[in-house]
Amino acid sequence: MKNLYLGFLVFISGASVLAIELLGTRVLGPFYGVSLFLWSALITVTLLALSVGYAIGGRMADRGASMTRLCYLLIGAGAWLLLLPLLRTPVLQITESIGLRFAVLVASFLLFGPPLTLLGMVSPFAIRLRAANLGEVGRTAGDLYALSTVGSVMAALLTGFFLIPFVGVSRLTFLVGVILLFVAFLGLLLERKSSTVGVVALVLAPLAFFGFGASAEKPDLERGLMSVEQSAYAELRVVDVDNTRYMIIDGGTHTIVDSKSFESYFPYVHVLDVLNQVVAKPGDLLLVGLGGGSVAKLFARQGWKVDAVEIDPVVTKIAHRDFGLDPSEAKVFHQDGRHYLSASTKSYDLIVLDAFGSSSIPFHLITQESFALVRSRLKPDGILAINIEAEGWHDLLVNSLSATLKKEFSHILALPMAEPPNTIGNLVLLARQQELSLVREIPETPDRGSSIYQKNHAWDNRFEPEIEGAPVLTDDLNPVDIWAERINRVARKNLHDYFDDGLSW
Repeated sequence: MKNLYLGFLVFISGASVLAIELLGTRVLGPFYGVSLFLWSALITVTLLALSVGYAIGGRMADRGASMTRLCYLLIGAGAWLLLLPLLRTPVLQITESIGLRFAVLVASFLLFGPPLTLLGMVSPFAIRLRAANLGEVGRTAGDLYALSTVGSVMAALLTGFFLIPFVGVSRLTFLVGVILLFVAFLGLLLERKSSTVGVVALVLAPLAFFGFGASAEKPDLERGLMSVEQSAYAELRVVDVDNTRYMIIDGGTHTIVDSKSFESYFPYVHVLDVLNQVVAKPGDLLLVGLGGGSVAKLFARQGWKVDAVEIDPVVTKIAHRDFGLDPSEAKVFHQDGRHYLSASTKSYDLIVLDAFGSSSIPFHLITQESFALVRSRLKPDGILAINIEAEGWHDLLVNSLSATLKKEFSHILALPMAEPPNTIGNLVLLARQQELSLVREIPETPDRGSSIYQKNHAWDNRFEPEIEGAPVLTDDLNPVDIWAERINRVARKNLHDYFDDGLSW
């Protein structure tokens, strides 16, 4: 019976390790963004914590392995997970000032290092308890590590494919903690440690009650949090502040509109409207990245037939429900943008890439190979428009993207928005085989806050980016994640200062 229980305990321990690692992306992602650095930090902390756990656990097991001590390891890990809602906010606030790359690493270590280290100690204890003699150590170790790995595989599939989208991050973290406590209590009962179970339960009951109460963030209309949802791809929030509605994806702002009229407050949306002065008449438009639907609505209402590619169905649901997008304004395809371009044979007059946030630029959409694919889906006089966020008009990202575009398109123009020019803000890059010029003049307006002024400002300040010496991005070599780090850091600092009550994360 004890051998069967040990196998079950090791299986649950292995499953918990992978569940915690995947949950870490959703615990930290809304604050830092889900980037290459976040994944690297979590993998580093997981492997380091397990290594330390193996080393310490092996030595402790040699000094005196017992089922009771093994169960205490699970109790410690489970209790830590129940404490995460209490620990998360102060840890994030303390680490924010040290820079994104190191902040992600330190926060990952502080929040997930302790439970992962305790779970790393489980296998050496279990091997010591289960091996009857030296002749069975190899087989015992192999069997238990196999069980642990199978648990990790199952947890990875279940957590990523089903549990996070349908159960939610906070509830799932709480559930993993409770399962670890349950397995530990079961082991103590097998050891006839009922009195110990009672004492531990008495101590942990308030903690579990707190964890359950804090296990799911709910809408708070008084604060302006209209909804918070977990999808297979991100955490999505709808926030209303001062008659302004925001769609926030993994802690980054993707749509800003008037909460009643749904008129966009994002300058780049109005700058994209310049395209209606560049082309002779509306035609077929492909929008990669739907967001709240502001761009789709803008062009649909001017007579364009809009196809939109959005990888996350929950984004589409929110765009329809909370941002006034009518289903007739865009035909939405739920798949990756590059996959759609590869599979579709339709040609477009205009392709708009609007899938870039501050935390993570989909690198596979901005390579020479991807732009060659885009060009093959444009009509002979078609235009590619790319919305990006950069730190200044002449950011390395702007120049490198332009150098990459120049490999496939003859004419490149940048339409800047940030003022002054060295601050963070959006730019729209236009690429075409023919010259980019207006066929209709943009009306004049003295109102600096109007959408017409924003179009005039961007067009009047248009420039050809400096591409001399700028690296060309390819599928094989693409350092865009490194460049995006500093942009992400500034953008998130501004966002956290604005939503100082934590509404954005």
